[in-house]
Amino acid sequence: MSGELLTAGVDVGSSAVKVALTTTLDVAEAPQAGGTDKNVCATREKIVALHAERIRRRELRKVIADCWHAALDKANVSESDVVYVATTGEGDLVEFRRGHFYGMTTHSRGAQFLMPQARAVVDIGALHARAMKIDERSRVLNYKMTSQCASGTGQFLENVARYLGIALEDVGPMSLNASSPEAVSSICAVLAETDVINMVSRGIKAADILKGIHLSMAGRYVKLLRSMGVTTDVALTGGLAADVGLAAAFSEKAREDGMEMTIHTHPHSHLAGAIGAALWGAYRHRVLERRAEIAS
Repeated sequence: MSGELLTAGVDVGSSAVKVALTTTLDVAEAPQAGGTDKNVCATREKIVALHAERIRRRELRKVIADCWHAALDKANVSESDVVYVATTGEGDLVEFRRGHFYGMTTHSRGAQFLMPQARAVVDIGALHARAMKIDERSRVLNYKMTSQCASGTGQFLENVARYLGIALEDVGPMSLNASSPEAVSSICAVLAETDVINMVSRGIKAADILKGIHLSMAGRYVKLLRSMGVTTDVALTGGLAADVGLAAAFSEKAREDGMEMTIHTHPHSHLAGAIGAALWGAYRHRVLERRAEIAS
């Protein structure tokens, strides 16, 4: 990886730890394809390795260490090869970090890298959901968060799936098979879970319950985006970005609201925070190097 900067991002969430290793090559070393000397961009960035593990009931420091070494092994590099380690989320326990970035900043950067057309991001984590309006450089122009109630979050959906006896990865596909979605009126997680219990007792199919919950959650996200004037491409990040049922419900609610927007997901969307942290780490490392050169 001669001439490339190898940097890492470690995203410590409430339910999982994610690690991303990326390389960044300066424009002077990345000529345009075709043999010309003309440069096409400021940097060329590439994902080298990704790794994520659920925390569950394990000791958090151990999970962080396991994720870190697993990512290094996947990339076939050593710790000393990494020039900058940046954290995001709850990164205080990452003792080998050099810097830290706020979650909105890293998710926006990671989303823009994975889905360049996006001009808004909805990050749906285990305990929160937030929407960010961004520009083409991933700069956050505005943001909104759901209320403290957890009914729009991953933890709420996981609790419902556990009650229904459904694996979390099966929730999305099952939701797509709904024929008559059952509305969930409450925005309170506790009351919404009570609604689910009542639905089960009335014999409502699991698929219809899940689709109703997805529509309720999506409706909250659409309201956040509308309040910021977002009418364009939206990227999903966070743990629920892989939920195909939620993405479909999101598109459906946006159409119902008359909002012309396209909802985008990516196979690495749940790792956007770690990816963004690694990319911002590369930028910060270059800035620090330039300052050191000027000072000398």
